[in-house]
Order: sequence, then structure tokens, then C-alpha cells
Amino acid sequence: MKKLMLGNEAFARGLYESGCRVVSSYPGTPSTEITEEVAKYDEVYAEWAPNEKVAMEVALGASIAGARSFCGMKHVGLNVAADPLYTASYTGVNGGMVIAVADDPGMHSSQNEQDSRHHAIASKVPMLEPSDSGECKEYVKLAYEISEQFDAPVIIRMSTRVAHSQSSVELCDRIDGGLKPYEKTPQKYVMMPAFAKGRHVVVEERTEKLTAYAETSPLNRVEMHASKIGVITSGIAYQYAREALGDTVSYLKLGMVNPLPKKLILDFAAKCDKIYVIEELDDVIETHCRKLDIQVVGKELFGYIGELSQSIIAEKMLGEVKEYTTYPEQLPVRPPVMCPGCPHRGVFYALSKLKCIVSGDIGCYTLGAAAPLCAMDSTICMGASISGLHGFNKARGAESEQRAVAVIGDSTFMHSGMTGLVNIAYNATNSTVIILDNSITGMTGHQQNPTTGKNLKGDPAAAVCLEDLCKAIGIQRVRVVDPYHLAETETAIKEELAVAAPSVIISRRPCALLKYVKHKPALHVEADKCKSCKMCLKLGCPAISMREGKAVIDHTQCVGCGICMEQCKFGAIVE
Repeated sequence: MKKLMLGNEAFARGLYESGCRVVSSYPGTPSTEITEEVAKYDEVYAEWAPNEKVAMEVALGASIAGARSFCGMKHVGLNVAADPLYTASYTGVNGGMVIAVADDPGMHSSQNEQDSRHHAIASKVPMLEPSDSGECKEYVKLAYEISEQFDAPVIIRMSTRVAHSQSSVELCDRIDGGLKPYEKTPQKYVMMPAFAKGRHVVVEERTEKLTAYAETSPLNRVEMHASKIGVITSGIAYQYAREALGDTVSYLKLGMVNPLPKKLILDFAAKCDKIYVIEELDDVIETHCRKLDIQVVGKELFGYIGELSQSIIAEKMLGEVKEYTTYPEQLPVRPPVMCPGCPHRGVFYALSKLKCIVSGDIGCYTLGAAAPLCAMDSTICMGASISGLHGFNKARGAESEQRAVAVIGDSTFMHSGMTGLVNIAYNATNSTVIILDNSITGMTGHQQNPTTGKNLKGDPAAAVCLEDLCKAIGIQRVRVVDPYHLAETETAIKEELAVAAPSVIISRRPCALLKYVKHKPALHVEADKCKSCKMCLKLGCPAISMREGKAVIDHTQCVGCGICMEQCKFGAIVE
């Protein structure tokens, strides 16, 4: 039977059909749905781990135990998991181990645009790259075979377009080979220097074998049409090229992007008068071709930044520019904003009002950087807000300690914020950390985390108490506020900044989009009392606007949180 599937859904189907037994991941767009979908198969154990490093270590442990395993993450998550990845290349596997990393060309939901192929090259593990949903499923099955044949974890590189687009997938039965026998083998799995030196030799020998495999693997295929122009490509760029160029050129589609073949590329290049390399982000394939002394046209034409498309390829190679209509009107931009009733809005308004220096983190609360709140000074990576605040205060001293705070979500705090807080307690700065506890992992679509009391399947689980955890870390001053109460929130921030001691404020209010949250009736504005001061607009709530000089509230958006009532000094906003 065939079914139309998203790439992530098809990937999960591949895990199921391959007999995968253990899945551990951390949510990160565009990879999240792989784990959510595979969790629907009862034959597969699936979990959300606190971070990507833990997820990869769980998958490696399951592999050593003899199970086929999987961990999934987005590109920046692979940075977090790089430590176990590079050593897993040395240890190899027992049961097959597959890693999904989803790159995000165009930075639709990411803080950078890195190319994960570099991690595969540096760690010396094989990497596959599907171009549609059908290949997602089939490549997973091939990845397990490669993993067990060559004794290596295998990375499958996804991208936003492949992960979130649909194509036809053929459904097959699950084949579960059971657990492989486990034997105590310290010289393979104990990576102390004496054993690791021998395993490095194995890694280099394996790379030679994988390179030979890449020469004849069905993952890499030649499509000969016209011999004048040849295109070497991979992943979603192949689909763009096929649509833009059709059968007017020949193709070498590389499904295995590490290690890359040599003879196959040389033979293909010899059959064509001119070679183009079409790849998103960095010049990995192009550089490989140039090392083989093949003259190619690549990044000088297509560039290093953002996504490619059918239109871009047609314009660059064929000189074809699609017709489009422009309009003279200058429409206002519509940037993303925090939702009506977002519990983070009150905190950011207070921070903006107090003119605090705010060390930010990764989550939907990063939107606090946008106008009109403009309440964030930096956002680097998961957990960096707390560590960065400590460094900032160490550099600038007591005056900074009375003005600067860190903000971090509950899931991000569990991911990698805890160690930064330990550093504040241990190395002593009078830093104030605000944990924005909205009782869920918000930005990636409401996944559970270790503080929510539920696991991936929604079953009851141990819940970390943030107050107790912060105190156990060594923070004596821990207090909880409701961000819907502006005065209370502002007072707490003032008091904690003034105290010569490290402190944590937990801003606790569930995400307004959670299904179990019961909202109050929408508020409205009594126009005769409105003085058109526009103070309510400073909250940045999308439910509030001005009409004919008076504030109005959109009752279809308002959730009755009441922050604007407290903000209005004229009593114009009422229930």
C-alpha cells in the first residue's frame, strides 16, 4: 500500500519497519515529528531526553546492548551531541544506530545556518541524504544495514523542505531481528587511550571500505540524458534541479554524502562537457570535486546563503526569470509576536520598563527581543543565557549585577541551563536568573519535558521541582511569581537585583495555548474612558489595536489575562 507522508512521518515509518527498538530524542524543528510519529508504534520505545547529548548516549547504550536504536535532533542539537558522536565513531555499534539531523537552510526556525555534513566528515561516520519522503523511509532501512555492516553509527541528513513536504511512500511490514547478543568487549567500548588508539586504526580502515561502497552503492545513481551539461547534487537540491532543468542535463544524484565516491564522480565528469555542483549551504561536494581535479561551477553561481529553489536554479543556469507583479504600496511588516495571553509578556514588559540588560535563550520567549518590548540583549544557544550572564557580571562588576538578568524556559533550563546556574552558585556572582516556566516545551509544539510530570506518551512521570532543584544547586533565594500580575513581577525583579546574592525568580503560568488552560472571557475597552495614551500597546499584545483614535480589543484573540487592565491607569479596559 502507498500513502502520502511527510518526510518526518516517513522517516518514523522507516524506523518501525527496520525493527528499531529504542528511540531517544530532544525536540527541535524541523526534526521533532520523527520522534512524535514513531512513538505511535507500540513496538518501539520512545522518549524525550533532557538534551541531545543524553539522547545520543541513550541510543548508543541501546545499540551496545544489541538493539537497533535511533536519536533525532536539529542541526544545532548535533553540536550538543558531538561529544558522544565522535567517540561512537571509534566504538562502533552492536545493533544498528541511526542519527537524524535536520538542517535548516534559510533559518526558518534556527539561530544559525550550519551545514551538518561537516560533523559527518570530522567524526568519520557515514551520512545519507534523502530527497523526498519515499527515500526517507528507504534510507533509514539502508542506514541500519550500513551501520551493522560497517560497525558505525549512520547519520541521515534531513532538511526543512524534505522533513515537512509530502510525497508517496510504500508501506511494508516490520522486520524485527530481535536483540543481538551482547559480549563484554572493553577493547571496543572502553575508550581509554590504550584501546582508543587501536580503534582509530579501525575507523580509518572503515572509511576506506565505505568509500569503496559509495562507488557502487544504489544510494548514488547516474541519470544520463544530454551529455553537454552534468549536474552533481544531493538531497532536496536534486528535486529543485530536476524540476528546473528536466531531462536537458545529466545528473549524478548522491544519496551518500559522506564519504563521497571518487571514481564514480570522475567517470560521470568525463562524460559531460561542463559540470555544475548544486548543493545547499557549504561547498562540500564542490570541494571534493576540485580535489579530484574536476573543474566545476558551483558556489560562485549559487552562493552559500539560504535555500535554493527551482526558480534560482533556472535563473542561474538558464537565464530564465519568472514573471511577477509588483505593487507600489508599502505594506507594514508583520513580525512574529508572542500570543495573546502569553505568560512571558508580563515579565518582558517589566524588564523593558526597568531597562534591564537581558541575557536571553532559545525558545518562543526569544520574541521578547522584538518591538515594542525590545527586552533582550543577546541570544546565543540553549543554556547560554545563564552562563553568559555570569560572564557579563564578572566582567562588569557590581553595577551590572544590579541591572542584568538571564531569562530561560523550563525545558531549556533542564536541557543545559542547570550547569550554568551551578556555575553562578559555585563561582559566586550576584546574578538574577528568571526561569520562564510555562509548563511545556513551547516553541517546538508542546512537547513534555522533565518538569511537566508526563512523558512522551503523556503517561505520568517524575516531575522535577524547579524550586527544590535550584536550592539543591546552591541558590538560597528562590521565589515564584505570576507574570499575569505586573506589579508583583516588577517588585520581585527589583528586589532580587538589589540583593547581594545569587537568586532565581520562577515566573510560573502555563502556556496560553495548552488545551487544559481555561481562559477568562475577552476584555473590552470603554471608549469614553480611553485617553488614547497607547500605554496598552506597549505590551505588544496582538489582540490590542487602535481604531479611530481609541484602543480596541479583538474578542476573538483576547483570553482575558488582565495584563492590559493593570496597565491602563484610566480604567478603560474592563471585563
